[in-house]
Amino acid sequence: MKWVREVTVAAEKVAAGLRPASKFYGFLREIRDELFADGFEEELMATYEPRGQQPCPPALLAMVLLLQRYDGLSDADAVDAAENDRRWQLVLSTLGDDKAPFGQGTLVRFRLRMIANDLDKKLVERTIEIAKRSKKFGWKKLRVALDSSPFHGQGRVEDTWNLIGRAMSKVVHAVSVAMGIDEEDVIKQARLTALSGDSVKASIDIDWDDEGAQVAALQRLLEEVSMLESWIEKRAKQLASKPPLKDALSLLYRVIDQDIEPDPSGGGKQRLREGVAEDRVVSINDPEIRHGRKSRSQLFDGYKRHVAISHEFILATALRPANDAEHVVTEQLLDAAAQHGEVTTLDIDRGYLASPFLVELHQDGVVINSRPWVRPNQGKFTKYDFKIDLRRRLITCPAGNTSPILESFQVRFAKSDCSVCELKSQCTESVARNVVLHPLEERLIQLRINAKTSTGREVLRQRVAVEHMLARVAALQGHTARYRGVRKNELDLNRTAAVINLMGIARNRAA
Repeated sequence: MKWVREVTVAAEKVAAGLRPASKFYGFLREIRDELFADGFEEELMATYEPRGQQPCPPALLAMVLLLQRYDGLSDADAVDAAENDRRWQLVLSTLGDDKAPFGQGTLVRFRLRMIANDLDKKLVERTIEIAKRSKKFGWKKLRVALDSSPFHGQGRVEDTWNLIGRAMSKVVHAVSVAMGIDEEDVIKQARLTALSGDSVKASIDIDWDDEGAQVAALQRLLEEVSMLESWIEKRAKQLASKPPLKDALSLLYRVIDQDIEPDPSGGGKQRLREGVAEDRVVSINDPEIRHGRKSRSQLFDGYKRHVAISHEFILATALRPANDAEHVVTEQLLDAAAQHGEVTTLDIDRGYLASPFLVELHQDGVVINSRPWVRPNQGKFTKYDFKIDLRRRLITCPAGNTSPILESFQVRFAKSDCSVCELKSQCTESVARNVVLHPLEERLIQLRINAKTSTGREVLRQRVAVEHMLARVAALQGHTARYRGVRKNELDLNRTAAVINLMGIARNRAA
């Protein structure tokens, strides 16, 4: 169903009366035909499966998603705005209508359809295509900047006891839905006393300072997990191999495997795992959030949002769990950026330097700017104390011993030289006595040199543009996720990027 964007006398009057703070609504009305041109509206229509007696045009719903993010409204508030806010009605061509042309469920289904077909990413691309038509900038060669910022998850982060309890509750709920019985009946029949209270810890009710009581309580909790498994085996075996029960059981097993280990004292007992398991699930409400770091001392739970910018526009975004390193999304972001022009210069945070994709870019002549890595070594020598001669493929240690650089980018020093070296106490304690170079070592050397010059530091300061852009993203999207799960929040990030780009286009046209 195509969106009919009518221009009426009443609409023109409302548009003319918009106050300065509301001028962006007028701009959205003006640009909507351009935004959904070039086959984009047809793409939306081809992938959208409307429900109800009066299907809502998908292009209109896409505009609603933008308005929602601009005003920071929930689905319920968006319906209310469509019915009572003349600015929304002006943009949607529904002035005078008493009822919104969509409901909350319509918006939920439309977002899922957008995600399934990556149309939220296409929305960002459309804004860049419009920006390029302004001729304000040259888009053939791009200076691209990448950066990331913390994005707190919505799910509740809990300790092992409550994680297991909530995972069990999720299994019980899935059984209840699949079999059409009450959850309380499942709990009673399986004799799950740990789920009888508001939380597992409340149900267990022990002295949590008593280590022996904790050990006994953990064994009891794991016994109840086995009892739940046995109940499902007898009553719902076939359902256990299909979603949603299969997914709930998998989550329960993952939580137990990551946080529980055999007690080395024997006796078949289990204990809480020492240390933190890699890629640990920290929330049952949102199993995709992870522990992350803002810095060495500041922790957070959630995601990292990444942006690639050029000419003060967001070319691409990515959102990943907080424990994923920056370099994981480097290639994805730069591939998306390259659709809009040739990337000739790249300004990045050093976290992105670990991407193997940057080696290819460097070999292709792309200039990579970043702060150099700093690797303190507790007062001992680091790689940067060695003289590296890449042209001759030689490296010389602080004591004057020279060794060749191998094809693997490793350098091994002779044991005979190291064993009698006067500087041995300041060097490595490793038996290997080797130095590992980075495939980008040539550029890293230059970055370290640049960081010591005023000109080089001036170049690095140009990356501040992407930091400012992330601040604008945070101001519009907030610091806490609206949804649960990576992809839903990535859609929210993409529509945020689209709104920011449209605001940039509006400023350029006004100038």
